[in-house]
Amino acid sequence: MATATIQQHNERPAAVWSSGGKAYEEISRGIADAIEHCVMRLNPQPGERILDLSTGTGWTSRLVARRGATVTGVDIAADLIAAARERAAAERLTIDYEVGDAESLPFGDGEFDAVISTFGVMFATRQEAAAGELARVCRKGGRIALATWTPNGNVFEMFKVMKTYMAPPPTPAPRSPFEWGNADRVRELLSSAFQLQFESSTSFYREPSAEAAWQTFVTGYGPTRMLAASLDADKREMLHKDFVAFHDKFRTDLGTCVPRDYLITVGKRV
Repeated sequence: MATATIQQHNERPAAVWSSGGKAYEEISRGIADAIEHCVMRLNPQPGERILDLSTGTGWTSRLVARRGATVTGVDIAADLIAAARERAAAERLTIDYEVGDAESLPFGDGEFDAVISTFGVMFATRQEAAAGELARVCRKGGRIALATWTPNGNVFEMFKVMKTYMAPPPTPAPRSPFEWGNADRVRELLSSAFQLQFESSTSFYREPSAEAAWQTFVTGYGPTRMLAASLDADKREMLHKDFVAFHDKFRTDLGTCVPRDYLITVGKRV
């Protein structure tokens, strides 16, 4: 196994995602329904070697491990990996967690029977490189399962709220992570290595209030947390109000419930 290194162009993204630390677990709680869906479609079997790519604080990896698989979780963010190790130990699950770059994974060719990524690999900076690594580490006849946000759903709309306050992207701008939620783009990235099948669905993000959604994201979601920290007090409060107003559009009698469309991709390695 190679030594894990984070490529220079990914050092800042690593710091952004890492900033959520243990609190990122609440982000995973908000997508637990979609994670369970993706794990079900992967159908992990006892004894299989399975990689959870961009594991975050390890929610997906723990579900897979409970099904008896031998699980490795990898993420670009060291503080998320530290939290994942702590959580797995507390639940007495044996999972190997490593810091690693999705575009240059520290694993051998065909090392895994299956690879899963739930709203993770889609955020890799260089999509073709990440897709190539996904294929490289999955053995022939093995499989993948991905959950990715669609390019026209409410997570995309939430990012549009934040984008107003972000610095302009570099030139040329990287491709949108939400392209991974378009089956045609996934075919471009993966069909040379996998036989692909797709399923669309909707996750429901529930909070006691729109304000609670802000607190969850500004505390545990790296992009929101780092953006808020980069703003002066007035702009931070404007972001706060806009973020709350967006989630308040989905108010119910009991709180807020945001429908968030996503794509499941299942592939068999050829």
